[in-house]
Amino acid sequence: MAIKVLVVDDSSFFRRRVSEMLSGDARFKIVGAAADGREAVEKTRELKPDVITMDVEMPVMDGIEAVKRIMRRCPTPILMFSSLTREGAQATFDALEAGAVDYMPKNFEDISTRQEEVARLLRTRVWSIGVRGLPSSKQPARTVAMGRGTGAAAGGKGFSLAESLAAVPRCHRLVAIGSSTGGPVAIQEILQGLPKNYPLPIVMVQHMPKSFTTAFAERLNRLCQIEVREAVDGDELRPGLALLAPGGMQMLIRKRGTRMFVKLEDATTEQNYKPCVDITFQSIADAGIGSCLAMILTGMGADGREGARALKSKGATIWAQDEATSVIYGMPMAVTKAGLTDHEIPLKEIAPALLKVS
Repeated sequence: MAIKVLVVDDSSFFRRRVSEMLSGDARFKIVGAAADGREAVEKTRELKPDVITMDVEMPVMDGIEAVKRIMRRCPTPILMFSSLTREGAQATFDALEAGAVDYMPKNFEDISTRQEEVARLLRTRVWSIGVRGLPSSKQPARTVAMGRGTGAAAGGKGFSLAESLAAVPRCHRLVAIGSSTGGPVAIQEILQGLPKNYPLPIVMVQHMPKSFTTAFAERLNRLCQIEVREAVDGDELRPGLALLAPGGMQMLIRKRGTRMFVKLEDATTEQNYKPCVDITFQSIADAGIGSCLAMILTGMGADGREGARALKSKGATIWAQDEATSVIYGMPMAVTKAGLTDHEIPLKEIAPALLKVS
């Protein structure tokens, strides 16, 4: 059965192009279009689409307010389109916090010059969130289940999260986080749950373009008690500091004596992810930082699996966000299916769990 899509944008050209890119695939059915947020709210109630593509900046009612009203009245997976400006990035994060589940840059030049590539990416994103539906973290009426241990620490016996964490040694030197689709909201919730004096350094790799990582780090720094910055080459890792890998770059971790530092390298054209979780995790393993707690959050694909494998071989602890609270259970599923996950944890349990083992 085809996924029903409502296309929302004040540009008739963009509405038409998005509709054409999706309707060219039998998996999708365009059930309607809207030119502003108010019309989007009305048509969502009327047409009950499976997925909505939504512009941020529109007349009458903008995309952020439309997302809020839709999530209150008729919760539906929403994919946002926004400009690659810093302002566009901030607005996108506001929309994600309001309930949207994913976003794509709105780039008219790419649509003109890289039509097939953009169409393929759009179809993949819409299909993924349409099949998945809304995660439990965006459905307040549902109760999130307690996390379950899935690796050696849990012994495969269904121990509770608290019992499983009791067996985890409190000697970690570093927390490393990898995420993609749904990651911005998940990372924000986790970091907001940590105190200013959190005793471990944190490094984060989120699949995101350059203008977005800069704005995302600034947003997190405003909202969180701990310090959050976009990483720069030579940064030293220290307690209470979370460093975000810049978009378009690869972030490596190096060790000099007992101190840890960031080394940034330009991403190459053949690398699929810029930044890439596998590359950062592998660098931590290569640096000999065995006492690492690595975490794979919501995201599409399998980035992080091989990096987690390398870290696991060096004695690291691996956590994965659970399926119920993941927007896309791709990256966490990949590490769990590979038998690398020590604990699979609901999003709301992760910050408290970090405090237990730090």
